[in-house]
Amino acid sequence: MVAIQGQATPEMLQSILLGISWIDWQDENALPSGSVPGDAEEIMLLFRHLRCAALAIAVVGLPMSTWAALGGDATSVQDDVVHMKGALRTAPGASYTVHEISAPGGTVVREYISPQGKVFAVSWRGPFMPDLQQLLGTHFAAFQQSIQARTYRVRGPAVLETPGLVVQSAGHMRSFTGRAYLPDNLPQGVTAQAIR
Repeated sequence: MVAIQGQATPEMLQSILLGISWIDWQDENALPSGSVPGDAEEIMLLFRHLRCAALAIAVVGLPMSTWAALGGDATSVQDDVVHMKGALRTAPGASYTVHEISAPGGTVVREYISPQGKVFAVSWRGPFMPDLQQLLGTHFAAFQQSIQARTYRVRGPAVLETPGLVVQSAGHMRSFTGRAYLPDNLPQGVTAQAIR
Protein backbone atom coordinates (compact mmCIF):
# COMPACT_ATOMS: atom_id res chain seq x y z
CA MET A 1 0.00 0.00 0.00
CA VAL A 2 1.28 3.49 -0.81
CA ALA A 3 0.97 6.25 1.80
CA ILE A 4 0.61 9.81 0.57
CA GLN A 5 1.62 12.54 2.95
CA GLY A 6 0.01 15.97 2.72
CA GLN A 7 -3.14 16.86 0.88
CA ALA A 8 -4.31 15.30 -2.33
CA THR A 9 -4.20 17.55 -5.35
CA PRO A 10 -6.88 17.77 -8.03
CA GLU A 11 -4.45 15.97 -10.36
CA MET A 12 -4.20 13.09 -7.89
CA LEU A 13 -7.98 12.87 -7.68
CA GLN A 14 -8.23 12.85 -11.46
CA SER A 15 -5.69 10.00 -11.66
CA ILE A 16 -7.58 8.02 -9.04
CA LEU A 17 -10.89 8.56 -10.82
CA LEU A 18 -9.35 7.50 -14.15
CA GLY A 19 -8.00 4.37 -12.47
CA ILE A 20 -11.40 3.62 -10.98
CA SER A 21 -13.05 4.14 -14.38
CA TRP A 22 -10.55 1.78 -16.01
CA ILE A 23 -11.19 -0.87 -13.35
CA ASP A 24 -14.96 -0.44 -13.83
CA TRP A 25 -14.54 -0.86 -17.60
CA GLN A 26 -12.41 -3.97 -17.08
CA ASP A 27 -14.93 -5.25 -14.55
CA GLU A 28 -17.90 -4.77 -16.90
CA ASN A 29 -16.19 -6.11 -20.03
CA ALA A 30 -14.21 -8.99 -18.55
CA LEU A 31 -16.65 -11.86 -18.18
CA PRO A 32 -20.37 -12.34 -18.64
CA SER A 33 -22.47 -12.35 -15.48
CA GLY A 34 -22.70 -15.75 -13.79
CA SER A 35 -19.61 -17.16 -15.54
CA VAL A 36 -17.22 -16.16 -12.77
CA PRO A 37 -16.30 -18.81 -10.21
CA GLY A 38 -17.22 -18.11 -6.54
CA ASP A 39 -13.75 -16.95 -5.39
CA ALA A 40 -13.42 -14.62 -8.37
CA GLU A 41 -16.78 -13.03 -7.52
CA GLU A 42 -15.53 -12.34 -4.01
CA ILE A 43 -12.35 -10.78 -5.42
CA MET A 44 -14.38 -8.57 -7.78
CA LEU A 45 -16.58 -7.51 -4.86
CA LEU A 46 -13.45 -6.68 -2.87
CA PHE A 47 -12.19 -4.52 -5.77
CA ARG A 48 -15.51 -2.66 -5.84
CA HIS A 49 -15.15 -1.90 -2.12
CA LEU A 50 -11.55 -0.80 -2.61
CA ARG A 51 -12.61 1.57 -5.42
CA CYS A 52 -15.18 3.17 -3.12
CA ALA A 53 -12.60 3.48 -0.34
CA ALA A 54 -10.03 5.02 -2.73
CA LEU A 55 -12.55 7.59 -3.93
CA ALA A 56 -13.53 8.47 -0.35
CA ILE A 57 -9.89 8.89 0.68
CA ALA A 58 -9.16 11.07 -2.35
CA VAL A 59 -12.12 13.33 -1.74
CA VAL A 60 -11.44 13.68 1.99
CA GLY A 61 -7.79 14.44 1.27
CA LEU A 62 -8.48 17.35 -1.05
CA PRO A 63 -7.73 20.76 0.35
CA MET A 64 -11.02 22.36 1.27
CA SER A 65 -11.83 25.93 2.22
CA THR A 66 -13.14 24.91 5.60
CA TRP A 67 -11.01 27.22 7.67
CA ALA A 68 -12.62 29.93 9.68
CA ALA A 69 -11.98 32.52 7.02
CA LEU A 70 -13.17 36.09 7.24
CA GLY A 71 -16.95 36.07 6.74
CA GLY A 72 -17.14 32.30 7.24
CA ASP A 73 -18.55 30.14 10.02
CA ALA A 74 -16.91 29.69 13.39
CA THR A 75 -17.54 25.94 13.33
CA SER A 76 -14.26 25.40 11.51
CA VAL A 77 -11.90 27.10 13.98
CA GLN A 78 -10.59 23.68 14.97
CA ASP A 79 -9.46 23.16 11.35
CA ASP A 80 -7.35 26.32 11.67
CA VAL A 81 -5.76 24.96 14.82
CA VAL A 82 -4.82 21.77 12.97
CA HIS A 83 -3.61 23.68 9.87
CA MET A 84 -1.40 25.95 11.97
CA LYS A 85 -0.40 23.12 14.33
CA GLY A 86 -1.29 25.55 17.10
CA ALA A 87 -2.93 25.76 20.48
CA LEU A 88 -6.39 27.28 20.90
CA ARG A 89 -7.49 29.66 23.63
CA THR A 90 -11.04 31.00 23.65
CA ALA A 91 -12.07 34.26 25.31
CA PRO A 92 -15.84 34.81 25.31
CA GLY A 93 -17.06 38.38 25.58
CA ALA A 94 -20.36 40.21 25.74
CA SER A 95 -20.51 41.14 22.05
CA TYR A 96 -18.18 38.57 20.48
CA THR A 97 -15.84 35.64 21.17
CA VAL A 98 -12.14 35.62 20.35
CA HIS A 99 -10.46 32.37 19.30
CA GLU A 100 -6.72 32.82 19.68
CA ILE A 101 -4.47 30.30 17.93
CA SER A 102 -0.79 30.23 18.92
CA ALA A 103 1.41 28.53 16.33
CA PRO A 104 4.64 26.80 17.39
CA GLY A 105 6.72 29.41 15.51
CA GLY A 106 5.33 32.20 17.67
CA THR A 107 2.68 33.66 15.36
CA VAL A 108 -0.67 34.34 17.03
CA VAL A 109 -3.89 34.55 15.02
CA ARG A 110 -7.07 35.89 16.58
CA GLU A 111 -10.46 35.15 15.01
CA TYR A 112 -13.36 37.32 16.15
CA ILE A 113 -16.69 35.51 16.14
CA SER A 114 -20.06 37.28 16.28
CA PRO A 115 -22.98 35.95 18.36
CA GLN A 116 -24.39 34.62 15.06
CA GLY A 117 -21.30 32.40 14.66
CA LYS A 118 -19.66 34.35 11.81
CA VAL A 119 -16.03 35.47 11.62
CA PHE A 120 -16.23 39.26 11.34
CA ALA A 121 -12.53 39.96 11.90
CA VAL A 122 -9.10 38.35 12.08
CA SER A 123 -5.79 39.67 13.33
CA TRP A 124 -2.25 38.36 13.45
CA ARG A 125 1.12 39.13 14.99
CA GLY A 126 4.38 37.30 15.21
CA PRO A 127 7.66 36.38 13.55
CA PHE A 128 5.99 34.67 10.59
CA MET A 129 3.23 35.85 8.26
CA PRO A 130 0.20 33.54 8.48
CA ASP A 131 -1.52 32.10 5.42
CA LEU A 132 -3.55 35.16 4.40
CA GLN A 133 -5.43 33.23 1.75
CA GLN A 134 -6.66 30.96 4.53
CA LEU A 135 -7.54 33.84 6.86
CA LEU A 136 -9.15 36.14 4.31
CA GLY A 137 -10.99 33.41 2.40
CA THR A 138 -13.03 34.82 -0.46
CA HIS A 139 -11.74 38.33 0.34
CA PHE A 140 -8.13 37.38 -0.43
CA ALA A 141 -8.48 38.10 -4.17
CA ALA A 142 -9.55 41.71 -3.53
CA PHE A 143 -6.62 42.22 -1.15
CA GLN A 144 -4.17 40.66 -3.61
CA GLN A 145 -5.44 42.87 -6.46
CA SER A 146 -5.07 46.01 -4.34
CA ILE A 147 -1.46 45.08 -3.53
CA GLN A 148 -0.63 44.42 -7.18
CA ALA A 149 -2.19 47.74 -8.23
CA ARG A 150 -0.08 49.80 -5.80
CA THR A 151 2.21 52.35 -7.38
CA TYR A 152 3.52 53.85 -4.13
CA ARG A 153 5.74 52.70 -1.26
CA VAL A 154 6.06 49.09 -2.29
CA ARG A 155 7.90 48.38 0.98
CA GLY A 156 5.32 50.08 3.21
CA PRO A 157 2.25 48.65 4.89
CA ALA A 158 -0.35 46.96 2.73
CA VAL A 159 -3.72 48.63 3.22
CA LEU A 160 -7.08 48.01 1.58
CA GLU A 161 -10.01 50.08 2.77
CA THR A 162 -13.37 49.65 1.06
CA PRO A 163 -16.87 50.04 2.50
CA GLY A 164 -17.17 46.25 2.84
CA LEU A 165 -13.59 45.21 3.69
CA VAL A 166 -10.60 46.62 5.57
CA VAL A 167 -7.21 44.87 5.52
CA GLN A 168 -4.10 46.32 7.15
CA SER A 169 -0.85 44.36 7.07
CA ALA A 170 2.62 45.54 7.99
CA GLY A 171 5.93 44.29 9.22
CA HIS A 172 9.40 43.18 8.38
CA MET A 173 11.38 40.00 8.79
CA ARG A 174 10.50 38.31 12.11
CA SER A 175 7.85 40.90 13.04
CA PHE A 176 4.50 40.89 11.24
CA THR A 177 1.19 42.37 12.31
CA GLY A 178 -2.14 42.88 10.64
CA ARG A 179 -5.86 42.77 10.82
CA ALA A 180 -8.81 42.39 8.51
CA TYR A 181 -12.45 43.02 9.22
CA LEU A 182 -15.83 43.43 7.60
CA PRO A 183 -17.16 46.85 8.74
CA ASP A 184 -20.77 45.92 7.96
CA ASN A 185 -20.52 42.77 10.11
CA LEU A 186 -19.12 44.34 13.29
CA PRO A 187 -21.46 43.50 16.18
CA GLN A 188 -23.40 46.39 17.63
CA GLY A 189 -21.20 48.50 19.92
CA VAL A 190 -17.93 47.02 18.61
CA THR A 191 -15.47 49.36 16.90
CA ALA A 192 -12.45 48.61 14.74
CA GLN A 193 -10.18 49.57 17.66
CA ALA A 194 -11.22 46.36 19.43
CA ILE A 195 -9.57 44.27 16.70
CA ARG A 196 -5.96 43.85 17.81
